[in-house]
Amino acid sequence: MTIREVEHEITVAAPAAEVYRLIAEVENWPLIFPPSVYVEQEPLGEGQERIRIWATANGSAKNWTSRRTLDPQGLRITFRQEVSAPPVASMGGTWIIEPLSDAESRIRLLHDYRAIDDDPEKLAWIDQAVDRNSRSELASLKENIERATGAEELTFSFEDTIRIAGSAKDVYDFINEAQLWTERLPHVGRVELTEDTPGLQTLEMDTVAKDGSQHTTKSIRVCFPHEKIVYKQITLPALMVLHTGYWRFVEDGDGVLATSQHTVTLNTANITKILGPEAGVTEAREFVHSALSTNSRATLGHAQRYAEQRHS
Repeated sequence: MTIREVEHEITVAAPAAEVYRLIAEVENWPLIFPPSVYVEQEPLGEGQERIRIWATANGSAKNWTSRRTLDPQGLRITFRQEVSAPPVASMGGTWIIEPLSDAESRIRLLHDYRAIDDDPEKLAWIDQAVDRNSRSELASLKENIERATGAEELTFSFEDTIRIAGSAKDVYDFINEAQLWTERLPHVGRVELTEDTPGLQTLEMDTVAKDGSQHTTKSIRVCFPHEKIVYKQITLPALMVLHTGYWRFVEDGDGVLATSQHTVTLNTANITKILGPEAGVTEAREFVHSALSTNSRATLGHAQRYAEQRHS
């Protein structure tokens, strides 16, 4: 049996306790780790928890379940996958945060793993995925922690909500069936939807903006019938370095509250290129907020008509 053990590390200009907190609180993961799309957390008591992770590996979407042991005093988090995604047979490891000074830390990320059937080709695939994801995760963690201490206004969240006189299932179906959006949504010019694993989708589409310009985006979507669809864009428009969000459907006695939520981090390098030499962060925030809200409200409006026609 071949068990591979590897280690990656990076130095971050941030206090060790803050680094530990960001890694321990898994709701941060889609914002700070490029492969992470969505993470659910289940406390098990005494520093133990179970987390379910949806993420990309070598460009494809995967999901798995891990147990974690949290040690805030030692600044260590150990993890072991309970249910691994093929071709991984087993995988675990440790996050170790080492203070270098009051304002600087070293992050060490250890992995141990083996492949299904001890297959050399599968092990090589895992080697590549672990190395790529670890380097990406650590580089992004460094960038995002250091950005958070210097320019918080670059990341912001907002949502749009409407009430629909219909069922949550019908509204969910409209958002879930994105392969039909070119027929159903005027602002969608092209769409490709793949769903090799039920509830785990890859969605690529061309969106037409108010000014007639077209943007190609690609997202990983995690679908929870008929409650919510969580997504993360992996191909982004030029003004963003991060875009995550969700569609949520809450049914009550008066119909459905349907919400579209967005979290965005601006790409400051492209602000003047896209919006002109006088534009700054404030103008970029307003532009991105308006563009995303316009499309979200349009999609919710069409979902409303679809659901209410079926309900009448």
